[in-house]
Amino acid sequence: MASIFSKIVAGDIPSHKIMEDDRFLAFLDVFPLREGHVLVIPKEEVDYMFDLDDDALADLHVFAKKVAKALIQAYPCKRIGTAVIGLEVPHAHLHLVPMDRMSDLDFTKEKLKLSNEVLAASAEKIRSFLD
Repeated sequence: MASIFSKIVAGDIPSHKIMEDDRFLAFLDVFPLREGHVLVIPKEEVDYMFDLDDDALADLHVFAKKVAKALIQAYPCKRIGTAVIGLEVPHAHLHLVPMDRMSDLDFTKEKLKLSNEVLAASAEKIRSFLD
């Protein structure tokens, strides 16, 4: 059974895409910790991040770096935090979250409820800073 992320890759479920290539996709988390919270995934459905082969794992992080550089320009902050949790969706994914304090990366906090319009504007804002 395809994960929700594989359905997003296939275009069966809409998303607010930030960047993609033939191997990876970055899109907004619809239940973000902070505005600008992005998920970066391999298009190949692999359950656990550390089951990716070494090249795919390294390349995913290089891809994420490009997104993080745009994200920090769109949402000025002290750092772009990264997290690999992977419990809620059985598809490897990296969280990129604008951070000003440690608690900004606390996944036990209540998530934001942003409208589709706010998410669309956020995605456009981040994309505007991509090289």
